[in-house]
Amino acid sequence: MAPFAPFEAHPVLAVAVSGGRDSLALALLARDWATARDGRVQALIVDHGLRSDSAIEARTTRERLAALGIAAEILLWPGDKPSTRIQQAARQARYRLLFESCCQRGILHLMTAHHADDQSETVAMRAVRGSGPDGLAGMAAVVEQRDLRLLRPLLGVLRRRLTATIEARGIAWIDDPSNEDRRFERVRIRQDGGASGATRDDGRAVRDRTLAEAALGALELVPGDGVALDHVAVSGLHEEIAERLLSRVVQALAGRDYPPRRDRLRRAAARLSQGAERGKSGKSQDFTLSGCQLMLRQDPGTRRLRWIVRRENGTKHDKEPGQPLVPAAFFACGASAAPHLD
Repeated sequence: MAPFAPFEAHPVLAVAVSGGRDSLALALLARDWATARDGRVQALIVDHGLRSDSAIEARTTRERLAALGIAAEILLWPGDKPSTRIQQAARQARYRLLFESCCQRGILHLMTAHHADDQSETVAMRAVRGSGPDGLAGMAAVVEQRDLRLLRPLLGVLRRRLTATIEARGIAWIDDPSNEDRRFERVRIRQDGGASGATRDDGRAVRDRTLAEAALGALELVPGDGVALDHVAVSGLHEEIAERLLSRVVQALAGRDYPPRRDRLRRAAARLSQGAERGKSGKSQDFTLSGCQLMLRQDPGTRRLRWIVRRENGTKHDKEPGQPLVPAAFFACGASAAPHLD
């Protein structure tokens, strides 16, 4: 937990618990960590209602957690369920329910039990799809949301160690049958051993970090507008790094869960470096990308050309002007919405 500091004086952690071995192990580890710091854990169990036994399994998991001294709430996914892209829809609904519950409770840290095996599978799946370097980096250990942080503290831990943790304490768990359903890509990757070779080359990682540092010189915050990207600096970046920089900026400003599509991102990054040449025609270089507006403007003081990137009118966060791109409640530790903070 040390890399995720700081925490409150009496930390309150929410843990997403499915009833499986991984999430139960995380709930136990989180309980021990929080208790040692005079804090507490709130377990959140999402019942998707996709199987006839899901309600019974959710109640059984709640009872097991209660026996371990962990408070738990069952969150229901209401309404009709989709017939296609089930896992994607279930994932979106699950995170929405988890985030809403945390916000209602004033909890700033939501933990999930993704582990090292999950990470390898994720990288393998993205490699098959031809994801770029950001995709092949896998899941992030910390994801800053507007009102909370999503933490994945077990990404470096193998599943067999989590299984051993549960078995050593004599705790039963529930195996979700969908984890063996080959209709789902992740199951096929796991069963076929496709995750075993999905690791990044260390030399490539070092090179990427070096190039990423060069990208920092192209970026600056613009009060009230968003982010400015220096045209000359962007033009000098390797195309791969320019794409990654633009992807991160747009995703953060628009508040999107996913980066822009690769084909659109590639065309947009190319336009950033070509802006000056296009400007000679007298036509506007402004364009939009994934909920953001990009405008080529000349700085009045330095007369440098800069791309101003800001949220497009009508995107979901425009109703909340002035909010930061990191969770305000995490830094405003006296917020009334989180009475457990000191």
